[in-house]
This record gives sequence, structure tokens and C-alpha cells, in this order.
Amino acid sequence: MRILLIATAYNGLTQRTHLELTALGHEVSLEFALSAEILREGVGLFRPDLIICPFLKDRIPDDIWENRTCIIIHPGIKGDRGTSSMDWAMMEGVEEWGVTALQATDVMDAGDIWASATFKRRPVNKARMYRHEVTEAGMQVIRDTITRFTSGIYFPEALDYTDPDTKGKLRLPMTQKDRAIDWQRDHVDAIIRKVYSADNQPGVLDTLFGEQYYLYGAHREGKLLGNPSQVIAWRQDAICIAAVNGAVWISHLRKKASPPEKHFKLPATRVLADALRDIPERPLDTLYKGGAKESFFDAICLGLDNTYNEIWYHEENDVGYLAFDFYNGAMDTGKCHRLREAFLAARQRPTRVIVLSCGMDFWSNGIHLHVIEAAQDPAKEAWENINAIDDLIHAIITTDTQLVISAMLGNAAAGGLILALAADEIYARHGIVLNPHYKTMGLYGSEYWTYLLSRRTGWEQALRLTEDCLPIDTERAYDLLLIDGIIYSDGYDFYRHVARLAEHLAHVPDYDIRLQLKAEQRRLDERKRPLAAYREQELAEMKKCFFDRGHVYPQCGVDFHTARRNFVHNIRPAATPERLARHRKREGA
Repeated sequence: MRILLIATAYNGLTQRTHLELTALGHEVSLEFALSAEILREGVGLFRPDLIICPFLKDRIPDDIWENRTCIIIHPGIKGDRGTSSMDWAMMEGVEEWGVTALQATDVMDAGDIWASATFKRRPVNKARMYRHEVTEAGMQVIRDTITRFTSGIYFPEALDYTDPDTKGKLRLPMTQKDRAIDWQRDHVDAIIRKVYSADNQPGVLDTLFGEQYYLYGAHREGKLLGNPSQVIAWRQDAICIAAVNGAVWISHLRKKASPPEKHFKLPATRVLADALRDIPERPLDTLYKGGAKESFFDAICLGLDNTYNEIWYHEENDVGYLAFDFYNGAMDTGKCHRLREAFLAARQRPTRVIVLSCGMDFWSNGIHLHVIEAAQDPAKEAWENINAIDDLIHAIITTDTQLVISAMLGNAAAGGLILALAADEIYARHGIVLNPHYKTMGLYGSEYWTYLLSRRTGWEQALRLTEDCLPIDTERAYDLLLIDGIIYSDGYDFYRHVARLAEHLAHVPDYDIRLQLKAEQRRLDERKRPLAAYREQELAEMKKCFFDRGHVYPQCGVDFHTARRNFVHNIRPAATPERLARHRKREGA
């Protein structure tokens, strides 16, 4: 069947839909909703049997949905309508939420229902719920809708608010007044719930040091106290704000802009900078230990730790678990240095296996584009960032005292994905999306990708992956030998599976032989071509990307600095890339 995806952006759910429907044998193409005329042209060129909109903020032109079946994937339960569905669900603490597949009609979210699925809501932020429960339920309703559509005999259910199973209702858009924090009254739980409902967007508007900022990335603090609404501490990139019954860490801020100003989200300490000069730092040990194994895993997955940190460590049964959780998977220079220091400290521990793992949302997306964009000298900052992540990866590659496992719970892209390949064994959660390429951001890439990617897939396949610039799923990654296994998990029990794998590896009878073979293979690889040579060649190309404005890859169409600025400021492309819009591919392209 010919299926056209219409989306506002190529987000995680849209990529997952693209991959899964293609794997099921459908002919899939994609069109960004850039204008009514572009959509009409795309539909005319592809002539789809069915249109699915996994992530759409724009209205479909009437003449398209009137003539073709268009399915909207709405992140709400049956009957729910409005643009703030998940926000209200989180603010009101509902126990069950869901996703509904609706047929497009003249009234938004009021069309006939083709499928719906529900899930138990967990105490996590909106972005995490979207990336896990909403994405899984979304894929279920998409598959159900296609099955019913292809049967030719299924009639979708009309929206009926008299039906007791229809528990949703029309919701007005949530405003900043609805989210506002009253620091003199709101308890920590209420504050976290408000920030959770607005993360990743639009944030909660608040006042700090006499200026207005949007708050993101809330974490509970279990010990520090102070006067409500006052910033009482900072750590790494986050600030700690006192509440009436405790305190809350906020990891990111975006200054409220007055036209023509434009501000974007950044780590909180970078935004406030000099305003924090009299605020005490509350550092943690390089290897901050996260308690018993069960509580360690729950702290990562559910945010149940009693303080803020980006890197945790736990040790048990000859396994050291080094977990990092960087907001949106972005790793600036400082984060790379901290993670390298923690990894080197973990290498000194009396363990046999080190597990590198991540938070629930992302494994890593590589260098930090927002921090680079905000730098006084973006090229210099980018250069320092890429060298810092290279140093981290070099430390992992050259580890000869332990076997190293990468456990990817969340999506990974570019240099962040290559980071995982530095380990000896690599496992990934089923359903995550991997993007092993750089050039759509105007970059050649470093992180020793010319060594790490090709040693797993072979050079020809490595080149194809980095040139085609398309996402792959875990099944494809496994077939390519990019990963060693797929963990089938909802995400929240992922680390229990990883722990069993790691403890088994730590105690296999031939452990010493495996460690010796690893060291011998590294020596052979080094003699064949030193790691320094890979890095030197990659960085020579990256220098062009950072310092030569005329250096443009066809996969991107603009230089790195323009591509980065477009990404950070959410500037939409002029057209859907041909690699995604197969109906627009030129002959021979």
C-alpha cells in the first residue's frame, strides 16, 4: 500500500512510523506540512492510498481530506480534543492516558475514530511520556488503523460523548497562568508537576533575579532548604530553587524574549552566569553512587533520586554501572570532560565489566548545538566540543582492564551513536531509532567513526550509512552487526535485563581469555592504523566544517553554522529533503 506521511517535523514518532511501515512492506513517502500548495502537490505526485499524520500541528487542506482518508495521530484518550492534551493530563494527575487515531475532518480532533489505545501514566515529564508510552501506543493505533483500512469492510467509530467509553473532552489550550508556580504556597510535588507538564515545550514562565525565564528540567532535592523562590545553590548546569517544603533543581532556562529578540533554551548556569556569583556550588563526587541497584535504576527511569546529577555510578557483582543522562542527549565540552573523568574513575574500580548506560530519553546525540550557537565564537566552541568527545571515546576504546557494554535505552544519533560503538558489546532497546550520520547538519563527523563504524559494518556499509543520512531501527542495526542484541522492554525494566547480561559476562568461564583477545585485537588494529591517524583525518575534515563557510555537503545544502542556527531556532526547511520525499526524487538522484 502507498502511504504518505504528513508531518510538521521528522520527530521520533514520525521516524519510527516511517521505519516500521517500510519494514512491513508498504511504499512510504513523507511530506512536511510547509504550505497547503506543497501538500497538494505532494499528494498529487505520490497518489497515496492512505495518509497518516504521526506528528502534525498544521491543518490539512480541506480538498485533501475530503478526497483521501487522512489519519491524525492524537496524543489523547478517546474524545479528548485540543492542543494541550498531555499537559492537562499531567497537571490533573490522571492515572490513564492514551492515543487515538482520528480521521481528519473540518473540526479539529473530532473526526471518526479508527483506533485507540490506553496506558497507565507514570510520574514522568511530558517529553518522556511522549517518547515512551505515547510512541508505543501511537504505533499500536497506526498498525490497527492500517489493518482495518486494508480490510475494506471496517467503518470507523463516530465520536459520541454519550458513550461511557468516551472519557475525553474538549480542552482549551493551557496558558502560562494555568502553569504559574506560587512559590509561597506550592509544594515540591506541585512545582515538579507544573514543570513536567511543560517540558520540552513551552516551559513554565517564572522570575529569577528580576528577569523572566521559562523553566525546564525539574528534579527533586531532598536536603537543601531556603527561602521559597530563592536560588540557593548550583551544580553542573542546574540551579536549585527553594520551595515551602524543600527545593527543586531546574536544569535549563530560556529567557523571555521581547521582539525582535530571540532566545533559546540553554543550561541554566550558562543563562544566569554572573547572577550566580554569590550562590554556593554544591558539587558531588566524580563517581556519585546511586544507592541499591533497584533504587539506582528507578532513579534513572522515574526521576526518583533525591538530588540532581547527570552522571551516576553503582557497583554490584563485579559490574560497575556508569549512567549518564544529558538533557535531549546533547553533550557540551564540560559534559564530555565530566563523563570521561567518571569513566576513568570507574576503570580504577575492582570490577570486571563496566556498563555505560543512559537516561530514559536519549542515549546521546553528540555535540551540543545550542551551547555552540550561544558561544561568542561558535567555531572555537565546536572545535573544543568535538575534541572533548573524541577524548572520551578514546578512553573507552583503549580500556584493557574491563569489558565494556553500551546499553542504549533511548534514541542515538551522529557522534552520540558512535560513542556507543566504542564499547565491546552493544545492546539496544527495541523501538529506538538510530541515525548513524552527520551530513544533514553540515558535518563530516569525528569520534573515530571511520574506525568504529567500519570495524562493525565494513567500510562500504559504513560509507553508505553516513552518506544516505537515513534512520535505521534496531532490527536493521542488528542485521548490520552494528549492535550485538535487542532488548525487548518497555524501557522502565530495561536495566534489569542489562544487569543480567552484564553479570553473566562478568562471570563467564573464559572472561580472562576474552580480555586478552580484546587487548590483542587493539594492538593489531593500532599497528594496522593508529587511532591518532583516524582522528587526525576526521578532524581535518571537521576543521573545514567549522571554519570554512563555503564547505557545504549536498545532504544539507547549507554550511554547518547555518544548519545549526536553523535547528536551534526551529527554522523550518523550504522543502522536504528528497531522501524522505521519495515522490520528489529526481530521476537518477
